[in-house]
Amino acid sequence: MKKILGVILVLLAVAALWFLHHFNPKNPVPPSGSAAIPSPSTGQPGNSASSASQGLPASAVPAIDANPASEPAAASNLAARAGAVQPEAETVPPLDMPPEIVLQNVRRAITQYGATFGGNPVGTNPEITAALAGHNPKQINFISPEAGMHINNSGELVDTWGTPLFFHQLSGSDTEVRSAGPDRKMWTPDDLATR
Repeated sequence: MKKILGVILVLLAVAALWFLHHFNPKNPVPPSGSAAIPSPSTGQPGNSASSASQGLPASAVPAIDANPASEPAAASNLAARAGAVQPEAETVPPLDMPPEIVLQNVRRAITQYGATFGGNPVGTNPEITAALAGHNPKQINFISPEAGMHINNSGELVDTWGTPLFFHQLSGSDTEVRSAGPDRKMWTPDDLATR
């Protein structure tokens, strides 16, 4: 009886190690068909080169990591598989990056999504945020906190002042991204917009 119990314990230990190895978020197995998203202007992963073509210094625009094998993207992929986007704590994002650059980075993420899936994400802010955060057919995360993109507790992308962004679909490939600006009131003279 003790031998049988010992064999069962060894088998359970082996099964537990196998499970931890294959389902550990720090050692993800990327979904099939997923790859880094090339920048539309360069064909290379990231976006620092495309920032120069838009008159922005490459150092001012952090690259958006759309590689699902990276740890932040892997966490988003796991959340997407569970059917929920994991929003960050509801805080006002730090003012360490110019608000115009943050808007450009959000627009760039939407453009990269459109290049990958043949059309920009549509819907409300939470629906667009979910699609960009990995709730999409290839489970690719286009959102990068290092690029100033922050999500509130309601699952909405917010601007530098913590106000939810407004997305206006102009066409299948053109989306306006609008920030309420420092007064945090939409449709006032200090609003910022990019498309």
